[in-house]
Amino acid sequence: MRAIGRNLCVLGLVLLATAGSAAAQPITVSAAISTKDVVSELGRGFAASHPGATLLYNWGSSGSLQKQIEASAPIDVFISAAALQMDALEARRLIVPGTRKVIARNLLTVIKPADSRVDIVKPGDLLEARVGRIVVGNPRTVPAGQYAEESLRALGLWDRLQPKLVFAEDVRQALEYVARGEVDAGFVYTTDAAARGRAVKEAFRPAEDSYRPVVYPAAVVAGARQPALAAAFIDLLLSREGQAVLSRHGFQPPPAGTR
Repeated sequence: MRAIGRNLCVLGLVLLATAGSAAAQPITVSAAISTKDVVSELGRGFAASHPGATLLYNWGSSGSLQKQIEASAPIDVFISAAALQMDALEARRLIVPGTRKVIARNLLTVIKPADSRVDIVKPGDLLEARVGRIVVGNPRTVPAGQYAEESLRALGLWDRLQPKLVFAEDVRQALEYVARGEVDAGFVYTTDAAARGRAVKEAFRPAEDSYRPVVYPAAVVAGARQPALAAAFIDLLLSREGQAVLSRHGFQPPPAGTR
């Protein structure tokens, strides 16, 4: 539990709306770091339309957030960047049955620093000597890293690129490594690349059939303190308003038939 508390502190619990009010109803949302901008924006609207509601945010890699929930961290809503972590929680009955819903889809992309003169236009270019270091999320806990590994394995490049790989704790850390020019290339989501458009530029997008669809399932966590408000927040993400905000931030609509 000490580690969980430290992670929550490092990741940052952001308090919105009526903090400290006796009538406040705190809702803790643990969400994949790639959703930070859009979920924060929608959270402000949610708090405004639910007087007395307080939103607490816990950002991180989906795998790290999954482990916190498994260790009984007080979470109301979980938003993952992959089905894998949600599947694991569902198998252990740690999410409320019937509340799991896919809210959006994303795409994987390879980026490089905006001022880079290194020519990278296809996956095979990553093998060239001119490409020194490549950052990916740690596949053990970071969905973006898992998708990157899948794509590179499908292309026969994963093992050959091992000496060049740098592993990040989450996809936003990978983004920052590229933005600061600490690496020559990195695997992130297209929404992340757009968020730092002046600091990075797209090199190429891996073929979509080389990795599983990037989907974002959300669910109410078993034992949630505010299950009704948690479910209402997920409904907002799926509403016309929520989908419009997600689209504006570069996310795609959820694929039909996914969960």
